[in-house]
Amino acid sequence: MTDLDFGGKKVLVTGGAGFVGSNLTERAARCGARVRVLDDLFTGSLENIDPGVDYDFVEGSVTDEKLVSKLVKEADYVAHLAARNIIVSTKNPRSDYEVNIGGTLNVLMAAREHGIGQIVYTSSASIYGNPRIIPILEDERPHTFSPYSVSKLAGENYCHAFYETYGVPVTSVRYSNVYGPKQDPKNPYCGVIAKFIEAIDADLAPQLHGDGRQTRDFTYVEDAVDATLVALLSPKAEGMVFNIGTGIETAITELVTILTRLLGKNVTPEHIDRRDIDNIRRRVLSIELLRTRLRWQPQIGLEEGLKRTVQWHLGQK
Repeated sequence: MTDLDFGGKKVLVTGGAGFVGSNLTERAARCGARVRVLDDLFTGSLENIDPGVDYDFVEGSVTDEKLVSKLVKEADYVAHLAARNIIVSTKNPRSDYEVNIGGTLNVLMAAREHGIGQIVYTSSASIYGNPRIIPILEDERPHTFSPYSVSKLAGENYCHAFYETYGVPVTSVRYSNVYGPKQDPKNPYCGVIAKFIEAIDADLAPQLHGDGRQTRDFTYVEDAVDATLVALLSPKAEGMVFNIGTGIETAITELVTILTRLLGKNVTPEHIDRRDIDNIRRRVLSIELLRTRLRWQPQIGLEEGLKRTVQWHLGQK
């Protein structure tokens, strides 16, 4: 991981009790940041955050304009991760709009009013839809197939507008299928890897949508967090959009094969109907811009990342 030092600066992490947010909260605190978490605990949990980590917690939503303004005013940096995820957004587009777009606008308005060192807004590779070219570059034309991808792209556009119009120092990063410890399979909104591990460990058939040959760029959470914090601290990141991934394409069937081996099980996947959300055939991101501009590249390969994730899952039992 990159050697980072926040030197006692105050970092506000919205959504800091969620899966990625809690990992980021812990890492920032251990790198010398004075961390404050804002989370409404809709999908997050304070149990995600190591009790040995020193941080302040504020229960509330990014839709609360006055609260956001107060917290941003007191911060040096903001890592804005709070969002309704793709499953919640599909079920309730109104909530998606209010949190993902309205909440982001509240953060940017507060930053414009009070001034701030830097903001990182976490977006998603889902904005690309089915791309024309693989691997996907940041300038690929968006194809928004879900309310979630619409709202994430809208957040990016607001960030760009506030940077260009008001000089707000903001960076957008696009996550690709982040996985790892703290992605609890008991949470109905968790990602596919946690669900696969739970099923395989229980000698149940993991369910694959369609033929299972669709591909994704699976990113270990420590790498995603590391890249996010590098962008948060780097002046070279201001006004930019970066893919955060591995640049490696993995089929869902291959993912299941690795997990079955790591868990020492012998199960056969069950093929079910294709999903009505995130129905993308191929996805792998180019990370050349991140590598050349910020000198960052992932450190944890898929095999090692899955091994660590399986160990965490078994430890929870």
